[in-house]
Amino acid sequence: MAVTVETLEKLERRITLTLSADTIRNEVEQRLKRLAKTVKADGFRPGKVPMSVVAQRYGYSVQYEVMNDKVGEAFAQSANEAQLRVAGMPRISEKDGAPEGQLAFDATFEVYPEVKIADLADVSIERATSEVTDEAIDKTLDILRKQRRTFAQRAASEPAADGDRVTIDFEGKLDGTPFEGGSAQGFQFILGEGRMLEAFEKAVRGMKSGESKTFPLAFPEDYHGKDVAGKEADFLVTLKKIEAQHLPEVNEAFAKSLGIADATVEGLRADVRKNLEREVRFRVIARNKAAVMDALVGAAELELPKALVSNEVSRMVEQARADLKQRGVKDADKAPIPTEMFQPQAEKRVRLGLVVAELVRGNNLQAKPEQITAHIEELAQSYEKPEEVKRWYFGDQQRLAEVEAVVIENNVTEFVLGRAKVSEKAVAFDELMQAA
Repeated sequence: MAVTVETLEKLERRITLTLSADTIRNEVEQRLKRLAKTVKADGFRPGKVPMSVVAQRYGYSVQYEVMNDKVGEAFAQSANEAQLRVAGMPRISEKDGAPEGQLAFDATFEVYPEVKIADLADVSIERATSEVTDEAIDKTLDILRKQRRTFAQRAASEPAADGDRVTIDFEGKLDGTPFEGGSAQGFQFILGEGRMLEAFEKAVRGMKSGESKTFPLAFPEDYHGKDVAGKEADFLVTLKKIEAQHLPEVNEAFAKSLGIADATVEGLRADVRKNLEREVRFRVIARNKAAVMDALVGAAELELPKALVSNEVSRMVEQARADLKQRGVKDADKAPIPTEMFQPQAEKRVRLGLVVAELVRGNNLQAKPEQITAHIEELAQSYEKPEEVKRWYFGDQQRLAEVEAVVIENNVTEFVLGRAKVSEKAVAFDELMQAA
């Protein structure tokens, strides 16, 4: 029997489902009989509870369960016969006027939209490139040296300079009144590394152990502490201790301490270059992928299924609650989170997901097993024990699915870049590494 599909608005459709009342009744009776074999009730042995008692106690819930199952089956069959791609769950409502012995329901739902993608040859995309220079290797080695630096106390006559670790007591006041977070005892920081405001570091620079100083400090308008942002405070600082840093030399001993197989300076630099090139490659891929995805969103025409957007908003809200809980926020699961703040991002994600799915389906861009394996192997190379990392990925279907999604996105990126109007842009190493 042909299924009649009613178009309501844009992507919204409606189908009327009819079920035999006898079929529902018979299924309810069968489930109650199966339930009676195991149900327990006071005054009766297991399996000997009268059907009237079982029906009275469980009849409503079983009836509800059967109705849900049968309506779901009828909807799935009707949607399949009508060759509909249903987006989200249908809304089911009982319908009056059904023929005798029948139950009727209206199923209202949305279908996936037609996705129209502009000719990719007319799409302009800027593709980033970047190289690992000797300067980048030198900076990375400096970071490694700082991670292993030691400190030795300076003589009392020597002033504090950039690179020194200083220990201070300080107290700040606004209009003569101390403010929250404006004082500390035995506070340590390294001069010249930007942990403190520049005006604060400038005041400490040149001081000697045991010396105290009072100075004004103007907080920036965008300072994270709202109570003091844009205001001027007076600070009293006492310098308790100055320690000069010692950086290890870049030599064979340093290379050996880092576990480099070829424990020479050349081997160390080669290892750093290899790691940086891997990181640069991942970041360039991510940057170009973002450029491609933005271009695809702009090049596609489609209606958005409200159900999918709503589902995405709900997922984002739950993720926000999980993040709050992880940060230790009390009652994070009850925190008021306005859903509208996620609406634009949810719409963009749904739009992009539909466009990417269309490209994948129409151009055979699914992730191949060998691509997934190669991607995991590349990821594993950045870890100390690659084999354990590979087992970790291959041992969980969810993690494999996440890798598969990344590979599919990479396939789409390469497909689009191979057809669009692409202009190259060299991105400096520092800029690439600082990008979020």
